[in-house]
Amino acid sequence: MKKLLLPLFLLSALTAFAQDVNKIHQKAILIDTHNDAISNQLITGADLGKLQTTGNFDLPRAKTGGLDAQVFSIWCGDQYGNGTAYAYANREIDSLDALIKRYPNKIQLVRNAADLKKAVKQKKLAAMIGVEGGHMIEDRLDYIDSLHKRGMAYLTLTWNNSTSWASSARDEVLHSDTLKHKGLTDFGKQVVKKLNDLGVMIDLSHPGEQTFNDVMAITTKPVIASHSCVYALNPHRRNLKDYQLKAIAKNGGVVFLNFYSGFIDSTYDAKHEAYLTRHKTEFDSLRKVYNDYDLASIRLNVINKAESDQFRPPLSMLVKHLDYMVKLIGADHVGIGSDFDGAESYPLGLDSVTDYPKITAELLKLNYSKKDIYKILGGNFIRVLKANVGH
Repeated sequence: MKKLLLPLFLLSALTAFAQDVNKIHQKAILIDTHNDAISNQLITGADLGKLQTTGNFDLPRAKTGGLDAQVFSIWCGDQYGNGTAYAYANREIDSLDALIKRYPNKIQLVRNAADLKKAVKQKKLAAMIGVEGGHMIEDRLDYIDSLHKRGMAYLTLTWNNSTSWASSARDEVLHSDTLKHKGLTDFGKQVVKKLNDLGVMIDLSHPGEQTFNDVMAITTKPVIASHSCVYALNPHRRNLKDYQLKAIAKNGGVVFLNFYSGFIDSTYDAKHEAYLTRHKTEFDSLRKVYNDYDLASIRLNVINKAESDQFRPPLSMLVKHLDYMVKLIGADHVGIGSDFDGAESYPLGLDSVTDYPKITAELLKLNYSKKDIYKILGGNFIRVLKANVGH
């Protein structure tokens, strides 16, 4: 009889823990600041209002995962430039608008914290717009006005490609010798002022260090990094150094944790490249089908799941990035920006938006307070949104 007591005790403790996780997760307003599902939807034609068998996001799975608000990335690559990028951005926003019109009882476009909270009360997903890449304004301040009117909540000043007015992290590191300028130009400073005046959050996830420093010297509003990780744990050019994390905290801004394996694990890129080499013929065929590197990579991993899963980092490695940031800059300045549907690999156990409760569970295991968990899951975003928009 005594042999049964320990297993029963453990079972009871596990059940109680699961109940605590569920209670805290459901009470929190969960907000993810970066998801590429809308960009992918233009290529795949998927109806995100219905349960999908591929990808990381759809409305039914968002509800299961307790997601309350999603900032959808409006993105196009550097093959789009002046004359095409702005039109493509509007096409993606049209696609989001169409999704909302098809499912008005499930999803609603919001522009401020008050509307976000109202949508959550009505049990609708609060949808917001983040424009990922300054090339989509095509060097025109009036295009910022137009995108703002359509609901742009933040502008990522660059994607991997630099603009004529701001340099990217990729170019500052890999193409420093050929850059015409580093950091913000005079026009770039006008862009920052324009965004501040309109209440559009400035996103510093992709810009280079010089651009970052130039922005921090002149911005009058708190900034964000919508999907970033820690450079000290993985020295990737897209990750933020300690001084950058501290600068964002001092500014009153928030850094939102990216789930992408390549930003979390310093050994991932080499393993992934070897994997692509082994499957080169298959990968090249998929690229012809999708005409998109990320979608081809995602599909390749689905086809070869047992193999690709072998070099996905553990969930604990992701949590180390989050915990590092909290210890360095405080729980008031950290949030969630998954980059779901924007990359081919995430930590084991994080396969879709249904898995967000696992983050809550990990924070509880680390003895985070309920108050801090609520901040990280969504409260910090609401605060920085209010600080920019005003309500």
